[in-house]
Amino acid sequence: MDNALGDFLRARRELVTPAEVGLPPGNTLRRVPGLRREEVALLAGISAEYYLRLEQGRDRSPSAQVIDAIAGVLRLDAEGTAYLLALAQPKSRRRPARSDDPVPAGLALLLRTINVPAMVINRYNDVVAANALAQELSPDNAPGVNRLRSLFLDPAAPGYHPDWEKITVAAVAHLRAQAGTDTDDERLQALIEEMSLESDRFRHLWARHDVRLATGGHVRVRHPKVGDLDLLVEKFAVVGSDGLEALLLHAEPDTPTADALALLSSMVLEAR
Repeated sequence: MDNALGDFLRARRELVTPAEVGLPPGNTLRRVPGLRREEVALLAGISAEYYLRLEQGRDRSPSAQVIDAIAGVLRLDAEGTAYLLALAQPKSRRRPARSDDPVPAGLALLLRTINVPAMVINRYNDVVAANALAQELSPDNAPGVNRLRSLFLDPAAPGYHPDWEKITVAAVAHLRAQAGTDTDDERLQALIEEMSLESDRFRHLWARHDVRLATGGHVRVRHPKVGDLDLLVEKFAVVGSDGLEALLLHAEPDTPTADALALLSSMVLEAR
């Protein structure tokens, strides 16, 4: 029987140490890496038996007050708390996600005319559209490529991404946030199972149950032709689509990265 709520609670309490919540270490050997069930229950102000029922999936309807108390003990942020609340609430069966949402014509035109690397990805991390500059930046940005598979399974990925470990953490947390509590999307579940089998790193990170939507920031890449780039990342949900996101990468003006992007752009023009 599916027990997403229990899996999440168990994974998150194992990441919290007694010291982080003000508990003494004690003199006995701890058999769990983080908090014990009874410690979570004590700190949340609920009975140990009730918390055990939650983890075992025997009680699936805790109140919002109980969820807030447990979230505080587990040191969840706002996103993690919302995710926990969604797991605890009954949900209607949603339709399977569309696998081939078309890119709106206006957005497709923007990709062709904007002079920064830009692409559109779906909720499975497939690139569904990309301009030539994005593909010059990396072949992993080409339409049809799954960026998650490339990031975790391509042996060259850590060399291209100096912050590979940090990026993989963010990628998995974003995937879980996008997936939410939907377990009915067979394509998404197949991707998760495949990645868990093929990549020890992915399997470890998925088991942590980190939840965080990636909305932007910056990323460093080591390009074989123009060297190191420090790129700003902007990410936008495509309104009216089922999980499409537009991803734009750009640079601070008058920086070595801006010069490198200009050089890549000239290479694209010369290749036409």
